[in-house]
Amino acid sequence: MSHYIRTTSNYAMQRSAEWAGYLRLPLVVASVVRIDYRWATPRSHAFILDSLVDVEEALRDSPVEMVAFVERRPGEAEGLVDSLARDAAVTVVDDHPDGTIQAERLQCRVEAVDHNSIVPLSVTDRVFARAYDLRRFLQGLLPTYLDEEAETRIGGLPPLRSGRLAGIRSRWPSGPVDRGVVSSLALTGDVPPVASRGGQEQANHLLGHFVAERLVRYGERNHPDDLVSSGLSAHLSRGSISVHDVFAAVARREEWNPSRISDRPSGAKSGWWGLSPGAEAFLDQIIVWRELGYRAARNVPGNESYSALPAWARNTLEGHAADYRPYLYTFEQLEAGETHDDLWNAAQAQLRGQGIIHGYLRMLWGKKILEWTPHPEVAHDIMFELNNHYALDGRDPNSVSGIHWVMGRYDRPWGPERPIFGKVRYMSTESTRRKLRLKDYQSKMLNT
Repeated sequence: MSHYIRTTSNYAMQRSAEWAGYLRLPLVVASVVRIDYRWATPRSHAFILDSLVDVEEALRDSPVEMVAFVERRPGEAEGLVDSLARDAAVTVVDDHPDGTIQAERLQCRVEAVDHNSIVPLSVTDRVFARAYDLRRFLQGLLPTYLDEEAETRIGGLPPLRSGRLAGIRSRWPSGPVDRGVVSSLALTGDVPPVASRGGQEQANHLLGHFVAERLVRYGERNHPDDLVSSGLSAHLSRGSISVHDVFAAVARREEWNPSRISDRPSGAKSGWWGLSPGAEAFLDQIIVWRELGYRAARNVPGNESYSALPAWARNTLEGHAADYRPYLYTFEQLEAGETHDDLWNAAQAQLRGQGIIHGYLRMLWGKKILEWTPHPEVAHDIMFELNNHYALDGRDPNSVSGIHWVMGRYDRPWGPERPIFGKVRYMSTESTRRKLRLKDYQSKMLNT
């Protein structure tokens, strides 16, 4: 369990259980939390450790053995997975765009399971430049995959013999894995944990509340004063809930069945599912837009780099790089939320304090960084640094697509051509204030 730390709707765990049942061998679930990745902070670690707590609890009275190891110092986990695999018949790993355990170094059969999305990323290596193109592609395939369920049957598996993992546990003692240990870890980030908890229990609670109370109003999600977002972004990013479970909950709430699907792909944002407007808007976000980022992460070399922006966007932004900027801020000023724009400062305060930014304001947040920095590549790097350092869903392929959208990716050239932005879509604080209800939001964020 490297990316999807949950026991429900976990296709890799399901495949592992199938092998264990077929071979009549015990099943061991291993999860290693490393500390040597960029932007490792107490905040990100605490959220992940919440998931480990839930998995351990779910497996406590089962025949499945759990090996959970949290590095205190970089490199402590080196060799753990290899040692487990050396004594295994089969090792099953998560096939994730951000990295998959290399099969050639393990001394057993290795299978990588792609369960990042409803339609597996592996069905095509095509790169999609627009959400419309991916939407049309997925509409042709989704009906084939919507009924798939990952039900893991572990009740009849043989338990591991006592002491079989004694050597492993001696060299890599598990110790407590709850978020209380983050203060003892050699983390360089100074970002404290937030009150919001990770894990499959909390994710399922949020999902239930969302579909019961907020889904019908999801079309109003752009208004920060109206709490209608799902709150699931970080849980999907950190693997504590499956997009399959999210879809199933929406379908149950809508009393939906596949016969309501349009008979042909159209690429349209609404109308294809045969669901209510709020439900269709939500599914477009968690399926189409989320998969757009994941498929790019898998198929585009250097997907997070400035050079991954479309040529037209880089050309127009760099053509206006020397334009006069009424305001220029340093990274430190932006990080502290010390600008002339109180709405932007409120969004940055939410990012620093809660690990999230309201969806619509996240776009404005990025557009203003582009406007207030001396070069588009500088703006690009600052957005990544702030987002990945503070956001609970930072370092996620979907975050990459969100930041790159700010700079023209997955969008089209817009007119009239403007200073600084060129043909990249422009957003202003003034128009945002006119469009949205955000008085309570701004006051709350700036006074928290």
